Amino acid sequence: MLSLPHPSVLHGAVSAPCLCCRKGKDQFDNLEKHTQWGIDVLEKYIKFVKERTEIELSYAKQLRNLSKKYQPKKNSKEEEEYRYTSTRAFLATLNEMNDYAGQHEVISENMTSLITAELTRYVQELKQERKSHFHDGRKAQQHIETCWKQLEASKRRFERDCKEADRAQQYFEKMDADINVTKADVEKARQQAQLRHQMAEDSKAEYSSTLQKFNSEQHEHYYTHIPNIFQKIQEMEERRIVRIGESMKTFAEVDRQVIPIIGKCLDEITKAAESVDHKNDSQMVIEAFKSGFEPPGDVDFEDFTQPMKRTVSESSLSNSRGDGKSEPKFGSKSKGKLWPFIKKNKLSLKLGAGPEDFSNLPPEQRRKKLQQKVDELNRDIQKEMDSRDALTKMKDVYIKNPQMGDAASVDHRLAELGQNIEKLRLEVQKFEGWLAEVEGRLPARSEQPRRQSGVYEAQNPSGVNSCAQDRESPDGSYTEEQSQETEMKVPATDFDDEFDDEEPLPTIGTCKALYTFEGQNEGTISVAEGEMLYVIEEDKGDGWTRIRRNEDEEGYVPTSYVEVYLDKNAKGAMTYI
Repeated sequence: MLSLPHPSVLHGAVSAPCLCCRKGKDQFDNLEKHTQWGIDVLEKYIKFVKERTEIELSYAKQLRNLSKKYQPKKNSKEEEEYRYTSTRAFLATLNEMNDYAGQHEVISENMTSLITAELTRYVQELKQERKSHFHDGRKAQQHIETCWKQLEASKRRFERDCKEADRAQQYFEKMDADINVTKADVEKARQQAQLRHQMAEDSKAEYSSTLQKFNSEQHEHYYTHIPNIFQKIQEMEERRIVRIGESMKTFAEVDRQVIPIIGKCLDEITKAAESVDHKNDSQMVIEAFKSGFEPPGDVDFEDFTQPMKRTVSESSLSNSRGDGKSEPKFGSKSKGKLWPFIKKNKLSLKLGAGPEDFSNLPPEQRRKKLQQKVDELNRDIQKEMDSRDALTKMKDVYIKNPQMGDAASVDHRLAELGQNIEKLRLEVQKFEGWLAEVEGRLPARSEQPRRQSGVYEAQNPSGVNSCAQDRESPDGSYTEEQSQETEMKVPATDFDDEFDDEEPLPTIGTCKALYTFEGQNEGTISVAEGEMLYVIEEDKGDGWTRIRRNEDEEGYVPTSYVEVYLDKNAKGAMTYI
């Protein structure tokens, strides 16, 4: 009689691996979720750095645009203003801000190359490695599950064969105990029982072999394959963590590397600010706008205690033409020149720019303008001479090597350059003459003939000449004494026609010329120092007073050049300064 172990014993020995397989699968799922989360964190950090680089670029662009916006425009008035220390400091600040913007561009470039690009490439590699590790893990899991299924099938087959053998044995024993059963039936039952027992033994051997194989595979799975896979996943995750930490460190280092240069930019701005010199700037303003005139003398005291007619009379004329001591005066200083602080007279606004020799400017300003014009013309001459020298050399080359060009082709241009140089030299001589006149190196220009008032000639024919000697006019020129009666006529212009068409304006008072004035602009009138004239139009706020010498001569003079005596309806005698 055969004796076999009950299959439940073997069943209990292999029931645990099924639970381990399920737990192993659960751990793989958890690890897969965690590693995917790590990749998401890395990609989030990459996006953060990318947005930071975009902000840096935008900030740098805005700084550059700001610096460019406030840069002085070439060949403009703004460029001239940058000769002062304060504006030069501002210009230095703009330039340093441009460099400051460049450092933010460096931050953006370094972060893009060292962090964004590197991490993006690393994320792709990390995804591939993670995929490979979990593929190996699932493959090992499937293999152990397959082995487990084979063991279960072998166990069930062994259990079934054992049951069949037990039933065949019981049937044989029953047949053998029954006396009515033939010997042949008993032998057949015995053979059937032995066959079933043999099949059970074969199933037992197969099950035993499968079990040993499974246990070996399971040991290999849990003690070799899975630990190796987990170790690789752990190393992969640790490399990811280290890499994101290094990227954060690089993030800070990129900023730290430009701090010295940014600090240098700020130091340069501070240095520029410290270079601002208020004294120097003030002196430059003084040099730029000083007129060269002497301050005016004290205003004479006019005694009105005696009744007198407020028109031109012998007494007033004699007082004005006298030696200056007939009336009490507060102080004894001589009257100096007073430059009228005006923008432009109304004639200039109508008729265009000032004269070519800048005679409408104060002496010092006129000297500077003339000097600038001379320097500009000399530079133009030098350019033309350089061009002529270059063409001369080219012509020599053509003469020596006719195949390179026709020497006669440059003759016209050479002649043109020669004419230009000659014209420019004449211009230089003209402006140098005016410049020398202002600086007192050459005799002054002859004063234009002046016509004196008939009333004034009758009373004091030599008064003008005695007062006009060696007096400097506001435009920087010097007047010469005229020993005989002279006459100055204003050129006939459309402007004068306007006066002709109108009725003569009534006289509203008289005035005395404090200084000699040469009316060179159209619409003005020349007056001699001390000359008495009629006022027909007061100063309207533009710095000019309209006067009349006689029926044929009238025009504008600077208000500060005359002392005005209004009629009784006016407020009284006053001097416009």
